[in-house]
Amino acid sequence: MLSKLMSYGLVGLNGFAVEVEVDISGGLPTVDIVGLADTSIKESKERVRSAIKNSGRKATPRKVTVNLAPADVKKEGSTYDLAIALGILIADGQLKADLSDTVVLGELALDGTLRHVTGLLPMVISAYKDGFKKFIIPKSNENEASYIDGIEIIAGESLRAVIDHLSGLTPIEKSEYRAFEKEATLNNYNTDLAYVKGQKVVKRALEVAVCGGHNILMVGPPGTGKTMLAKFIPTIMPDMTFDEALECTKIHSVAGQIRDNDGILTTRPFRSPHHTSTMIALTGGGLRIRPGEVSMAHNGVLFLDEMPEYSRQALESLRQPLEDGVVTVSRASGSIQFPANFMLVASMNPCPCGNYGSHEKPCSCTPAMIAKYRAKISGPLLDRIDIQVQVDNVKYDDIVSDELSESSESVKRRVNRARLIQRERFMGDNISTNSDMGEKHIKKYCKISEECELILRRSYEALGLSARARSRIIKVARTIADMALSKDILPEHILEAVSYRQMDS
Repeated sequence: MLSKLMSYGLVGLNGFAVEVEVDISGGLPTVDIVGLADTSIKESKERVRSAIKNSGRKATPRKVTVNLAPADVKKEGSTYDLAIALGILIADGQLKADLSDTVVLGELALDGTLRHVTGLLPMVISAYKDGFKKFIIPKSNENEASYIDGIEIIAGESLRAVIDHLSGLTPIEKSEYRAFEKEATLNNYNTDLAYVKGQKVVKRALEVAVCGGHNILMVGPPGTGKTMLAKFIPTIMPDMTFDEALECTKIHSVAGQIRDNDGILTTRPFRSPHHTSTMIALTGGGLRIRPGEVSMAHNGVLFLDEMPEYSRQALESLRQPLEDGVVTVSRASGSIQFPANFMLVASMNPCPCGNYGSHEKPCSCTPAMIAKYRAKISGPLLDRIDIQVQVDNVKYDDIVSDELSESSESVKRRVNRARLIQRERFMGDNISTNSDMGEKHIKKYCKISEECELILRRSYEALGLSARARSRIIKVARTIADMALSKDILPEHILEAVSYRQMDS
């Protein structure tokens, strides 16, 4: 007898339909799985056989052939266990159920328990786009899938529970749709900008960076608070929209980093990889291609502490995602594109000893040592960092002062206001922040007066700027104008944007 069920596989962040065909015929009691399956799928025959026996059913004494169609597409992972098990039971006559309109996903333990599946959300979304509205999934994935409106979810804890549901013995209650609710970001962090002493210039630069989604580099001696300031950024990041949350959750789901009780990301990612991270760790890849840190930081922040300590190869790999907002991972098996529209926040010392330019400690580095240290960050990469700001030592009087600075909540309100202005401006342009603007958008939304053009010309010649640096100055100036609720870019906005090119000078 033959049975057919529908399951889904995953390539990058896109799911593809896999038809699980099970045929039972006379012959020795073996299970053969065909259809370009990897080792984890071929091993599923042992998991499935044990799960069926331990769920109160009989393992068929006949020959079982399982085909995963299409046969010319490689399948990976243990997602097909549940579909194979149900297919065997239906083909063997032990279960009567019509699952032609249902997508079945789940990994089986030997005792029949259904285990968590990584990457389930993008598979469910792809299946929904293909017209499927009924799903059988593991209970641990229920929250993750319940944010998709218009689908019917049966979340089982075990193979036995799914069998009893399909047999009508013990129906499983359908999962309820969960509406997306923005979580208060400030409640997730035991910190606030109000407690940062001094550093008014740097805090202003961080606010500008967050308002426009601009990349920022902080340069200063050790102990000036560069790392601390970077860790405060999540407290002023704008609220996530549902579409942004869904994008982030898909990436984290594929990487296996969605906690069972959450289901969806409600706060923007903040990723801080160690300086020993390889190029593959940053951009993604591996035997089974998975997203890297640049994709895990999508719609959030990628923080590189002591940026020159990262390998040259790793840093140069950031150039494409910083420019395009996506990263393309190419291997012999093919190319996969992951979203990587993140805000880069980096810090570095001004020299190897860290005291160059300090008024308190002497620098022990030679000019050659300083030049070599700074050369670790290439010109093309530096060009892609919109804001470069100097972080100075905090005065003792500021440290012991009881006066509080402006709170993160207050700053975040201004950030949300500026982001709203940008979303309304770029409606229909397929971008959401000033940092995403191309030359077409700059010409349309960033009209420059003669006085502003003269400032840009003099800065361009004096600092030896590139054409890309000029464009990024205009983008930053547009953000500063938005923060000031100004329709036009004024000379003071251009001057402030130019002042944020510290490394060029």
